[in-house]
Amino acid sequence: MKKLFLMLMAAGLFSFTTISCDSKQENASEEVEDAADDVEDATEEAADEVEDTAEDLDDSLEVDN
Repeated sequence: MKKLFLMLMAAGLFSFTTISCDSKQENASEEVEDAADDVEDATEEAADEVEDTAEDLDDSLEVDN
């Protein structure tokens, strides 16, 4: 029984280690996704800055009138 348990544990460990390894293609696609996320974040930040600037401009024009 002990040998059977050890064999099952070894088989599970082997299958886990082979499944968890990333391929070069998978790593490359993750890098592309990370770069796309960075671009998206930068775009959202720039849009927020433009909105803030527009609101500040609106506020300054309302005070002058």
